[in-house]
Amino acid sequence: MKNVSIIIPETAVIEAVADPHYILKAVNQFLVASNRSPLFNVQLVGLTKEVKLENSLYSVHAEKLVTEVEKTDLIFIPALSGDMHTALELNKHFIPWIVQQYKNGAEVASLCIGAFLLASTGLLNGKKCSTHWNSANEFRNMFPEVELVDGSIITEESGIYSSGGANSYWSLLLYLVEKYTDRDTAILASKYFAVDIDRDSQAAFMMFEGQKNHEDAEILKTQLFIEANFHDKITIAELADKVAIGRRSFERRFKNATNNTVVEYVQRVKIEAAKRSFESSQKNISSVMFDVGYTDTKAFRTVFKKITGLTPIEYRNKYNKQEPAL
Repeated sequence: MKNVSIIIPETAVIEAVADPHYILKAVNQFLVASNRSPLFNVQLVGLTKEVKLENSLYSVHAEKLVTEVEKTDLIFIPALSGDMHTALELNKHFIPWIVQQYKNGAEVASLCIGAFLLASTGLLNGKKCSTHWNSANEFRNMFPEVELVDGSIITEESGIYSSGGANSYWSLLLYLVEKYTDRDTAILASKYFAVDIDRDSQAAFMMFEGQKNHEDAEILKTQLFIEANFHDKITIAELADKVAIGRRSFERRFKNATNNTVVEYVQRVKIEAAKRSFESSQKNISSVMFDVGYTDTKAFRTVFKKITGLTPIEYRNKYNKQEPAL
């Protein structure tokens, strides 16, 4: 029997508390139905017996207090909501317990932006982590010692797991079901909950919002220029000249400010525009490609797939049900 502790943080997203509880209980039922023993002993664990969530809309009962859990095998840290600094302060008393349980052999899994609380433990320092794409810049600023993996659905390192944004944590739940049971049970769970199995990227869902929360005025000016002129061919030398900075210094400052190289930033802006066009228009692939400043079909396709995880045709077919223009 594997002891699983789902913590109930203040400001937790209720679904991220309920869903791991739901799937593991269901897996127990699947195992019993196939004449096997249930595997997961699942408990909700809190700092207090009752935790009110989402402006007291929900009240969640903790089956045990953290002080009552001496040994567990797997800890789930649900997604948090609201201001992260406030959320971390409200939940700081979970941290020593999580650290101690990890030292005692427990594995730890964060769901979506539960990664902020996981990172606060220090257990992620020097390790890879995933979180919601929309919180990536804030996460990097708060935890520069953690290697945030852009676009990843799941990371696993030294018994620590993390998942990408929103419902992508279901991919981590299925991954853990397969790890602790078997492939057939994970497939059964994926069918039962109607969730794709083996999805390893959230890139197709990401909306690029260039990092502008910095104090480098020249780089901000450059970012705005790129975003206003993405349909043109833009060179690094041209951008550096516009803000009167030497090229090497310009490239270094741009990467420090935005967490992207200049080339990566230009590509991301162009591909973001292409994504929006595929979603909302009936233009064909070539038209969209030219609109965002590409003239080489192979290069456009390569960059698009690198950033989104899908080819342009796959992306259009997935997110636009209109008949494309010929």
